[in-house]
Amino acid sequence: MGIISVEQTNRLFWLGRYSERVYTTLRIYSNSFDSMIDEIVDSYQEFCRMIDIPDIYGSKEAFKERYPFDEENPDSILSNLTRAYDNAIVLREEIGSETLSYIQLAIYEMNKAKISRAPLIEMQRVIDNILAFWGMADDSIDSEKVRNIIKTGKRIERIDLYARLGMGLVELTREINRMAYRIERCGMKYDVQKIEHLKELVNAPKIDYYKIVHEVESIF
Repeated sequence: MGIISVEQTNRLFWLGRYSERVYTTLRIYSNSFDSMIDEIVDSYQEFCRMIDIPDIYGSKEAFKERYPFDEENPDSILSNLTRAYDNAIVLREEIGSETLSYIQLAIYEMNKAKISRAPLIEMQRVIDNILAFWGMADDSIDSEKVRNIIKTGKRIERIDLYARLGMGLVELTREINRMAYRIERCGMKYDVQKIEHLKELVNAPKIDYYKIVHEVESIF
């Protein structure tokens, strides 16, 4: 494709961010689903604090229902998946119908999970469809710039979430290096010093997760 407009760039970037947000938060939710049933102290409150969303739930039972599926909750997994779809549908010409179809399938499976007695099966299919979306984007989008903008959004979101969730040094270092590679090729204006500072932060004796979140969110 030719010149990418500012609006297209913004939508591609947020398509990458929202798809990653769904992928990572759904993996964490799925891994915690069974343990939340038996826990004595509600861990969901700490999760809400870490990813900086309001605790509007009141109980782990309400969290288990509303956090993944509540369409009226802007922080829910389904709401973020819908935002990914809203961007993808407008970008059909840029990303291709087959790439778009995997986001559509993810929404289909998420709605099935909402009414299922065993939602983890459908949730795994949502994760699989997000992975297929990224794979198809790599395989079928001809424009390297388009691919790099999506992947830049994806990596920035992953670093943000990993830092908020206190992931280890190895994971953060890998993602920062991957982001640096993509951001240099995406054609978007960014603060080079922020990337260098991020690399310094993960090499410090003690990881300052708050600073990592601040730096990655202020790159653009």
